[in-house]
Amino acid sequence: MSAMTLPALIEQAAKRLEASGVAFGHGTQSAFDEAVWLVLWRLGLPLDTDLHDVADQAVTAEQQAACTTLIEERITTRKPAAYLTREAWLQGVSFYIDERAIVPRSLIAEVLADGTIDAWLSDQTQHVLDLCTGNGSLAVLAALAWPEVQVTGADISDDALAVAAINVERHDLQERVTLVHSDGLSALPGPFDLILCNPPYVCQASMDALPAEYRAEPELALAGGADGMDFVRQLFKAAPARMSEHAVLVLEIGNEVHHFIAAFPGLEVAWLDTSAGDDQVLLITREALLHL
Repeated sequence: MSAMTLPALIEQAAKRLEASGVAFGHGTQSAFDEAVWLVLWRLGLPLDTDLHDVADQAVTAEQQAACTTLIEERITTRKPAAYLTREAWLQGVSFYIDERAIVPRSLIAEVLADGTIDAWLSDQTQHVLDLCTGNGSLAVLAALAWPEVQVTGADISDDALAVAAINVERHDLQERVTLVHSDGLSALPGPFDLILCNPPYVCQASMDALPAEYRAEPELALAGGADGMDFVRQLFKAAPARMSEHAVLVLEIGNEVHHFIAAFPGLEVAWLDTSAGDDQVLLITREALLHL
């Protein structure tokens, strides 16, 4: 192999990813960003490395070969990059991830980090539930955001809970985050002062059109039935009995906003601003759920 600089290697990898037609959305939104992630990870360099600072840094033939192999694995398997690196980042926090759980990317992480929902909380907010916790990322972020609360992370998947346990221990939160196997709210009597939920909400038509990268994830964490609202309907029926008087529920429904509005016409909700817009994450009071 000819001599090559690190930025040139990244550019080469980006062009290869772009030409292959792989899909993004599991931590990156472009071929270049994914190439940066994979190349820097493969070379053992910090993921926040300023490429201007390494503009002249040469890579060896062995390093080139290792990076090329990883890029080809990404293309051939169509696995999200996070499954290959065994790491995902959410709001600057590192999480372990593997194929047993969905790659963490919930927009709820943004409203936890920027304090958007704090106005609905009080010093009485002591018990937080992260329902459909997956790899435990939102449970961990909630515990980090509010050091005084106790957090329960719940999921129907024992595989996902095993991954979540790794992340709870990774962030030394065993005394404040409890993991529970539960089908919806069935094993969770509460009461909870705040419920966070990134449920399976992808409608069947969207499931049928998903790129291979999303099909590499557990279907259980994505598929929400014909209109994507199967889990949400059950949640809304069961939630009030598990919520304290002034509790609120923060829910992600992503691109299924039209299905959500059709399923729950007239439901009073507060839409929360995120990087993906103001119609993908919402907040509902217990009082509003009682009037459904």
